[in-house]
Amino acid sequence: MAPEVAASLRPPLGSAAGRLASEVVAPRPLAVRWLGRVGYDEAWALQRGLHAHSSRNFLLLLEHPHVVTLGPHAPMSHVLGDPAAAGAEVCRTDRGGDVTYHGPGQLVGYPILSLAGPRASGLGAAAAYVCCLEDLLVEALADLGLPGAGRLERYRGVWLDPDGARPRKIAAIGVRVRRGRTLHGFAINVDADLSWFDRIVPCGIREHPVTSLAAEGVAVTMSEVVDATAAVAVRHWGCAGWDRADVSATGRAPATIQAESAAAAAGAAPAAARPVPVRLRAASAAEPAVAAGGAQPAPARPSDRATTPESSAGGARKPAWMRVVARTGPEFRRIKSVMRDLDLVTVCEEAGCPNIYECWEGGTATFMLGGERCTRACGFCLVDTRRPEPLDPAEPERVAAAVDRMALNHAVVTAVARDDVPDGGAAHFAACIRAIRRLRPGVTVEVLIPDCKGDAAALATIFDERPDVLNHNIETVARLQRTVRPSAGYARSLAVLARAKDAGLATKSSIMVGLGETSEEVVGALGDLAGVGCDIVTIGQYLRPSRAHLPVLRWWPPEEFSALARIGRELGIGHVEASPLTRSSYHAAGAARSVGAAAAVPPATAPEGGVVAAALTQ
Repeated sequence: MAPEVAASLRPPLGSAAGRLASEVVAPRPLAVRWLGRVGYDEAWALQRGLHAHSSRNFLLLLEHPHVVTLGPHAPMSHVLGDPAAAGAEVCRTDRGGDVTYHGPGQLVGYPILSLAGPRASGLGAAAAYVCCLEDLLVEALADLGLPGAGRLERYRGVWLDPDGARPRKIAAIGVRVRRGRTLHGFAINVDADLSWFDRIVPCGIREHPVTSLAAEGVAVTMSEVVDATAAVAVRHWGCAGWDRADVSATGRAPATIQAESAAAAAGAAPAAARPVPVRLRAASAAEPAVAAGGAQPAPARPSDRATTPESSAGGARKPAWMRVVARTGPEFRRIKSVMRDLDLVTVCEEAGCPNIYECWEGGTATFMLGGERCTRACGFCLVDTRRPEPLDPAEPERVAAAVDRMALNHAVVTAVARDDVPDGGAAHFAACIRAIRRLRPGVTVEVLIPDCKGDAAALATIFDERPDVLNHNIETVARLQRTVRPSAGYARSLAVLARAKDAGLATKSSIMVGLGETSEEVVGALGDLAGVGCDIVTIGQYLRPSRAHLPVLRWWPPEEFSALARIGRELGIGHVEASPLTRSSYHAAGAARSVGAAAAVPPATAPEGGVVAAALTQ
């Protein structure tokens, strides 16, 4: 349903329908996420994933690149000229309303909320929800120093001078309610280039102009508008508890969150209900610096990367639980011989994996397809970042030959990021899957893929081969994404997993800890993965591969990994593999079996051995 709400259904501000948000929105924990700039299609995929797989309430706050969107009944005649020629996408979508523009300088909010009451999918519930959105935006604008906003007869959204001689629109609303849960949302013009609205008939309204906070003389930053909108949303929808996570350019925790943490530590009552803070262990003297999200060094340049690994966090010795015994028995030597005979590279060696002895002795290896060089310089990864060689078209057949020679039952294929090729290496993945199944038809195949720059067609090339498990690593919490993997994105990774789930695939992801994240942030990331229906999650301790890489800020003890695994399962993730030495491909066959994704793997013949992880890695 995409209701056009008539004036008769829209009560004035301050009425019961507008004021009592708890009567409109079901009281469930609220997750507020500031995601930065996100492509429209990626945000739409993420919305659909959260709508389909989560019962929590979410508020996604973001900016879009230039895009013009049209509701299902919006006439193309309301698009004036050719926005694409000016650098904007043009997208038909299923929200209510006519045509609108999104772009830099505009805060877009996508609430994915469960509506209250037995008729939550009815027109009346949708109308009341739109009123709630209008009230929320009016309240946020007043907090930002722009009072007097309100409703304009016959039109949705939020208007300035609605009863005067010159009404002008500052915030647009377009929603859809499906199965009692909301999609799409609102857009507030902060400091947007208003000339873009001259290229369309905004919301089909010709007689009234569009304005922005900046045009009205209110000088506020996007960060301030995000904070004000999030605070009002918590007041309206956060009665059952809430949490907030921000993608941060610096990796530092937002000042407001630091202040709340300090107040909570001092015993002050929070401004609104929040979940009980996650405590996996007793606090240590070193924890406040970690919780505050201290500044992280920039990722090292490839030429600066030394080969001497750091053994500790803060100069302390590596704890006993992180020490690995080297075992180079007959199976280890056999695996190494197969790799060399077929001229294959292993991510086990290239990434310095601590499990290489255990896995190779158990008949498990991780190949590295796509060459030894990655086009991204992530702050945690040892893989070479010089200019890569062209893809080798014979490589998939060599991987298949290794899978056959080792009599594997479950094969894991991963890859370096290849942003130098148009599809990000997607066709190479597809060729690997086909080659393995052609040579060994009974094998189950797991792929660990890069994000392919979020390109839907490239991802579909992989999805269409129907891998038994589709793995894409989120790697770290929202706040640290830009520090840890500056060429990737938190929202993009969630969207990749959401798209894979929408394609009917079993999905998997991984989180590293020890980079300065808090327990609450890890649990928040687990909640986001559960929200898009992720079936399997692995959690392991980050190990610094060289002194040129990001430092280890904390060693997480084994009991905290056990606690994270329990919490992940309680959030609805089917299988959580968590321990200090866990990596993406660790115990891959068992994890796949546990969620029914690799039922063909006989437990007796391939408990955790008999698995190959073939890497084209991120």
